[in-house]
Amino acid sequence: MAKYVVMTGGVVSGIGKGITAASLGALLKSRGYKVTLQKFDPYFNVDSSHLSPYQHGEIYVTDDGAETDLVIGHYERFINGNLDGRSDITSGRIYRTVIDNEREGKYDGSTVQIVPHITDEIRNQLLKFDDDTIVIVDVGGTVGDIECTPFLEAFKQLNVLAGENNVAYVHVSYVPFIEMSGEQKTKPTQHSVKELQNVGIQPDVIVCRSDYPLELGSKKKMAAFCNVYPDCIIENLTNDRILEIPLRLEAAGFASAVLRKLKLEDREADLSEWKEVVRRAYSVKKTKQARIAIIGKYVEMHDAYISLYESLKYAAIDMQLTFKLDWLSSDKLTKKEIAELGKYDGIILPAGFGERGFAGTVGVAEYARKNDLPCLMIGLGAQAGLIEFARDVAGVKHAGSAEFGEKDFPVVCAGKEFKKGSHRTLLTKGSALADIYGGEEIAMRHRHRYEMNPAYMGELEKCGLLVSGRSEAGYIDAYELPTSKFHIGVAFHPEFNSKVGHPDKLIQAFLTAAAKPITDGE
Repeated sequence: MAKYVVMTGGVVSGIGKGITAASLGALLKSRGYKVTLQKFDPYFNVDSSHLSPYQHGEIYVTDDGAETDLVIGHYERFINGNLDGRSDITSGRIYRTVIDNEREGKYDGSTVQIVPHITDEIRNQLLKFDDDTIVIVDVGGTVGDIECTPFLEAFKQLNVLAGENNVAYVHVSYVPFIEMSGEQKTKPTQHSVKELQNVGIQPDVIVCRSDYPLELGSKKKMAAFCNVYPDCIIENLTNDRILEIPLRLEAAGFASAVLRKLKLEDREADLSEWKEVVRRAYSVKKTKQARIAIIGKYVEMHDAYISLYESLKYAAIDMQLTFKLDWLSSDKLTKKEIAELGKYDGIILPAGFGERGFAGTVGVAEYARKNDLPCLMIGLGAQAGLIEFARDVAGVKHAGSAEFGEKDFPVVCAGKEFKKGSHRTLLTKGSALADIYGGEEIAMRHRHRYEMNPAYMGELEKCGLLVSGRSEAGYIDAYELPTSKFHIGVAFHPEFNSKVGHPDKLIQAFLTAAAKPITDGE
């Protein structure tokens, strides 16, 4: 059967449990094991589709169209693989399934309760993977939170149902350092583990997030009071270079400790590609630079565009380029600020929904086109760029979007359905986009209800625009301005295609157009 690693968090939230889970996935995969990850979140939203970007950041879309928490993107990028809707489970999804089952009479008249019905359904979500898979289960929230209790109860029972050699419990905790007294404190971790033990879960491995190296005395205390072997207490120092974290956890023996508990062979890890990425990121002198502006609706919350940022980072590492990123709000831009965009080497107009900030996005697209400033437009950004071209170049003065009530000149029209997940785009032979991706067909992830209207394709192409990608239904999926250095709009999300060591080609092409050599003194 499958093996399970159940990862819980303690003391405080926000200590990097998701990156720790993703790192473990990368380390196990580097040993040749088949790995998948699941996030169990205690909130009652059924999925992330209606969550505000200001609350949870980006809504990450998988190939099968699931709208998930942004941590799923970290998982995919770290394991260099694609996950699906099974990887993002919420309390809302669990409870809805149980209530639906009750309404359909599937419980034979039983009184429906947390135990066994909710806990059984939680575990049912774990049993959908192949027998040779290691499933890393990231339990959202912090031990002691009332909403986490059903999940912990379900995963406690897993140890009996699956067998103790098939389950490893990992607890990620915070070990603070009190500056005034100069002491490292293990008591918060002790209390957190005690909370876990009260539920019936004994952690096998404790990953200690700390701003300072773990003292020997701290390790001994935690080993004694938490009933964990000293070599299973893993140091995870605070580090803003997240690509180094898997290598540090490997050096600390994290994956080896987990594999011992699962009674699996601790094979030699092949981390050569990962080490090369880290070397190129932090050791090799950069030869090019670019100053980039991301101009969108949700820039106050950088996590709303986390995949876009990560995709730029991976492309820059591959290209040996350093980039400076500014975040500008599209709904607060003045005409003066738009006129000063020439100080940037490239502009990105990201995806979004709704009319707020759309006029500013149109203004930026116009400036970029007229001043030959490299511009990558994604989703709503691409729609703004198309409407700008229709109005200013093709003479469709009242061009607009059906999303905002435009009926007479809907250059952006309503699609047949809400388009989510991976879909094919047919690329125009000889286009820049076809050259970038090296073929005439790609499969990329979408998340939008409105489409770029093919009814205007003839008028737009007569005026110099090239429709470089079409969906199977005939909608405009991509366009470009051949006379420009880089002016490309796409309906899909190229940023969801990037993995560590494998950047997306369109993101790379954008940075190539924006890059400038670093001169002496810079």
